Amino acid sequence: MNTPTEDRTQPKGPAFFGWWHAAPRSAKKALIAASFGWMLDSFDVMLYSLVLASLMADLHLSKGNAGILGSITLLAAATGGLAFGVISDRFGRTRALMASVLIYAIFTAACGLAQDFVQLAVFRILLGLGMGGEWASGASLVSETWPAEHRGKALGLMQSSWAIGYALAALVAAIVMPIGGWRAVFFVGILPAFLTLWIQRSVEEPEVWKKARNTTASTFSGFAELFRGRLLPLTVVLTLMNACCLFAWWGFNLWVPAYLSLPVTQGGVGLTSTAMSIVVIVMQAGMWFGYITFGFVSDAIGRKRTYITYLLVAATLLFLYGTTRSPLVLLLLGPFVAFFGTGYYTGFAAVTAEIYDTRVRSTAQGFTYNAGRVASAAAPFTVGSLAQKHGFGAAFAVGAISFLLAAFFWIWIPETKGRRLSDDI
Repeated sequence: MNTPTEDRTQPKGPAFFGWWHAAPRSAKKALIAASFGWMLDSFDVMLYSLVLASLMADLHLSKGNAGILGSITLLAAATGGLAFGVISDRFGRTRALMASVLIYAIFTAACGLAQDFVQLAVFRILLGLGMGGEWASGASLVSETWPAEHRGKALGLMQSSWAIGYALAALVAAIVMPIGGWRAVFFVGILPAFLTLWIQRSVEEPEVWKKARNTTASTFSGFAELFRGRLLPLTVVLTLMNACCLFAWWGFNLWVPAYLSLPVTQGGVGLTSTAMSIVVIVMQAGMWFGYITFGFVSDAIGRKRTYITYLLVAATLLFLYGTTRSPLVLLLLGPFVAFFGTGYYTGFAAVTAEIYDTRVRSTAQGFTYNAGRVASAAAPFTVGSLAQKHGFGAAFAVGAISFLLAAFFWIWIPETKGRRLSDDI
């Protein structure tokens, strides 16, 4: 079987799709598995934000309590990401991927059974464990099976599936909620569990991981490796940068559906559930193009320059979005906010994969992503509380500032474009 650096098959078909045809079959299967896992992760976790207004009324939750539920989900996701990063390095990418998908699918459905705040909190915590685990294992699986020159594109395609999952969640909410209510929407979340059957049968572990496991020099050293020598400052700054990105993203995206659907008297725009779903679906189109575009651009001009550009534009657009009340303007502005305010995530998996070696790659991706998520867990509660006291404009402005801070931390992050993972072993 070809390793990422050995495959030099000439691209077939149109140049735009040549990178896909050049990859070995095992790499394509790995990308499909990780993409579906990430898509369905998004589908399950974002159902909460889409039914939030109805759920708050039914369970008598304040904006603060609703924000707390979002925050504890992110804390649980951070824990799951850290744990599954280690599991992925020690026992394999595909095993970790299957376990995480199964966990988040089961407990998303369980959310539909919750009768009060405490029960819902327990189910959201358990859901978060699986949600956090999927990214670390999936990102490592794709990073280690694709050639360096196409890694950004492959990870862009994987990351873009989040937008598809979010859009599917909005579509399901629009169809199911008027018929069966918010509980029925959560019950649909069990469907991703069936993905694990295909992963078990069809997806192989990456060759680079197998070699690392069979090399005596690759003895697993855990989290300590991330804080030794030259890796210490990189681990710290990557975590801080990602924390700012995640804070802005979750603070905005978890509250956008509620912002659009809450009555004007409560600081919202006052859209119907159907109109809100349409606006959210249109936003996901922009998000998808942002993910895909980032992969191609960063492979061409570099991770760093592309990342900083996306973050600076995102900060500007998010501030404008929070000060707008016109449904038409929000509909038009939304895809651009999503394009720049989400597309940069494509680069994070590539940068971390290219900085850390195979022995600790998944552990590093799990730590830098999910330790950042711990800090960002304050975002849903912070935005909810600020929206309650000062309105959504002030609340979303905090997210814009967070994007600016993320761009600032890139001063200390090196360019990694073109680094080949096989050099690590």
